[in-house]
Amino acid sequence: MNVLVVYAHPVDTSFVGGLHHTVVTRLERAGHTVDDCDLYAEGFDPVMSRQDRIDYHDTGLNQSRIGPHVERLRRADALVLIYPVWNFGFPAILKGYLDRVWVPGVAFELAENGDLSFTLRHIKKLAAVCTYGGQWWRARLMSDPPRRCVTRMMRAHVALTASTDYLACYDMNHTTEAKRAAFMSRVDATFSRWR
Repeated sequence: MNVLVVYAHPVDTSFVGGLHHTVVTRLERAGHTVDDCDLYAEGFDPVMSRQDRIDYHDTGLNQSRIGPHVERLRRADALVLIYPVWNFGFPAILKGYLDRVWVPGVAFELAENGDLSFTLRHIKKLAAVCTYGGQWWRARLMSDPPRRCVTRMMRAHVALTASTDYLACYDMNHTTEAKRAAFMSRVDATFSRWR
C-alpha cells in the first residue's frame, strides 16, 4: 500500500516523535511505500489566507498553493495521522492542513444545492496515533473532539469499508516509562498487522 503519514509535532525527540519513527519503520518493514509528511520539518503553512478563502470553492484555484499535498493525498491508499492533542484539539498545523488540503475537489464535491459527495474513497485504511496530557475521562467529558474528527468526519470521507484505528495514550502528565513502553508496543503491534 501507499501510506501517507502526516506527522504534526515540533520536537522530533519527543515521545510523539518516537511514535512517528515506530510507525514509519514498522510500515516500511511490512513492505508498504511510506510518504512521510512531517508538517513542521516541511514548513507547512497552516494559515488559510484571505485569498485561500476567496478561492475555496474554485476547484482550479483552491489547489494551486497546496498542489503537492493534494497529489500526495490522492496517491495514498492509507492515511495515518500522528500528533499530540493540545487543548482538546489538533495542533494548529494539523488543523490547518485539514482546512487547506481537504478542500472542494479534493476531499469532497459540493453541489450547487449544497449537497456533499466524498471523494477520498480510494483510502482503504485510516489511523490516528496520538497523546493526551490529561486522563481519558477528561477527554470524554469534553466529547473528545480529535477522536470524533478522525472516527466520524474523516472516516466518512474515505472508503465505506475502510478500517479505522484510533490509538491514544492518555494522561501523559502522569506518564511512566512502563506506560510509554506499553503504548509503543501497542502501536508497533497494530502497524505490524496492517495489510
